[in-house]
Amino acid sequence: MPSPFKLLAVDLDGTLLSREGKVHEVDRGAIERLRASGVHTTVITGRLYSGSADIARSIGVLGPIGCVDGSQIVDTRSDQQVYTRAIQVETALVVRDLLATHGATSFLFAQDLIVHDNAGEPFAHYVRTWSPRIQVVDRVIEHPHWEDEAGVMAVVALGPTAQIQAICERLRTDLAETTFVVDFPVARLAGTHALVARAAGATKGTAVEWLAQHHEITPDEVVVVGDWVNDVPMFQRAGRSFVMGQAPESVKRTASDRLLADLHSGGGIAEAIREVWGIR
Repeated sequence: MPSPFKLLAVDLDGTLLSREGKVHEVDRGAIERLRASGVHTTVITGRLYSGSADIARSIGVLGPIGCVDGSQIVDTRSDQQVYTRAIQVETALVVRDLLATHGATSFLFAQDLIVHDNAGEPFAHYVRTWSPRIQVVDRVIEHPHWEDEAGVMAVVALGPTAQIQAICERLRTDLAETTFVVDFPVARLAGTHALVARAAGATKGTAVEWLAQHHEITPDEVVVVGDWVNDVPMFQRAGRSFVMGQAPESVKRTASDRLLADLHSGGGIAEAIREVWGIR
């Protein structure tokens, strides 16, 4: 009996890519065989488009992909944005002033560019995976893009746990209608927290909906593969969801299927393709 699923959407970091940022070859081969069978593949990632496009093209994805957790959808054939949901100027300035008041180490995602100052250099390797386009300035808080009419794609801040949690509390209280924020401890840096803020209303789940409509199918006909907290909305929206072996237990509970493969071994996408479409 043919599979009812017609689109595969994959996360990048921790799912398609190794820790070194390379596509696991077993997954690349499985995606090629899936595409040859007539099933489309796309990407839904937290990265900016500039950090995603070449990887998507390398696995044969020619068409729209979801970036910045669904806040940016760009066509890899033309590099044209077809959907954008950015933090608008009025909100961006409130976020900027809050970060400045607390003295947080900040990274500004200015459309397809990441901006930081010298204070951000010790943490820069954490954000460079999102985009290779980096600009170092004297003071990121004074960068003119905070007032750009195109808006801010996202803001990342790092610092002591109490500092970051205080900023998040203010954002969730004062800007709940316009801003979505998530915070989490930074691995290997005890006592350090990070936050990611972006415009409310866009998630990897809304990206599933948009991409399904583009391919003239329903979200229930989409299979997704991911590994982290930002993948939960797409797990909840897609018809079938696979979670990588290294994912936190809280994330695993939101997926329909658990994979044996993990970030280190690779092969999670190949495992999902075998399970859903029977392609080996």
